[in-house]
Amino acid sequence: MTHPQDPRLAAAITVSDRSAAGERDDRSGPAVVAALREAGYSCAGATIVPDGADSVAQALLAAVADGARLIVTSGGTGVSPRDRTPEGTRGVLTREIPGIAEELRRVGAAEKPAGMLSRGLAGVIDASGESAGALVVNLPGSPAAVASGMPLILSVARHVIDQLDGSDH
Repeated sequence: MTHPQDPRLAAAITVSDRSAAGERDDRSGPAVVAALREAGYSCAGATIVPDGADSVAQALLAAVADGARLIVTSGGTGVSPRDRTPEGTRGVLTREIPGIAEELRRVGAAEKPAGMLSRGLAGVIDASGESAGALVVNLPGSPAAVASGMPLILSVARHVIDQLDGSDH
């Protein structure tokens, strides 16, 4: 099946109760959007959803349905009770890519010890119906985590998307 989606279409999703309620400005989502655009991806502004597995899963599936090939979330990866981004992500991934998440944690922990507390995931949602599939990566919800994580994500994203489209290694 061929999928007409642009391989350079991306989405940013901020996961935060306070930002969703308008109580705090979203600083990490715009940083993700800026990094994606600088790398040549087409990306609307960040979508903000409240914490919780269901809201994350719904936002990811909506982004895939809209044609996003690379989806980066920020927030909800920690250990507080409402941090459920990994659970929502795991529920929609076809396959995890643990090496990406492991490297993000390694880089984060090298910057500050709390970086190892991120439970973020990375993986793919395979093509189905009209969707061409996507790479999904969870980042912690701080601008510093976005600044250190986006270069790593962008270093492999094109290769993953090419493989989702059937290209050889």
